[in-house]
Amino acid sequence: MFELTVTDHIMIAHSLRDPFFGPAQNLHGATFVVHATFSSETLNPQQVVLDIGAGIDMLKEVLSPLNYQNLDDLPPFKGKLTTTEFLAAYIHQELAQRIRPVFLGNLKITLEESPVARASYTAPVSAIR
Repeated sequence: MFELTVTDHIMIAHSLRDPFFGPAQNLHGATFVVHATFSSETLNPQQVVLDIGAGIDMLKEVLSPLNYQNLDDLPPFKGKLTTTEFLAAYIHQELAQRIRPVFLGNLKITLEESPVARASYTAPVSAIR
């Protein structure tokens, strides 16, 4: 299996309004390092998984509307618990839609919340509608 990973980051604010989350129920900030890992059994005709520049540009395009935003105020997240896992799946879906014309392998999105905690979501790009 071949893999290519590109990385960016976002700074967000949100609240996790459920007693399960204790003090994180209150509005707080988070900085996530976001890794997008593209994997494929084969290389394309140019002998790469994906053009690195295209991966970087598309990840930045997906993250840009989230950066420096309070997720509680954004329409796609109204009434949602924007956990790290939820955000990984959301970013996966948005990136998969953009990358499909040039890549159909697996995509794994990993959000690092801190040096000791991270969450990921993995699925084939072709599974996204």
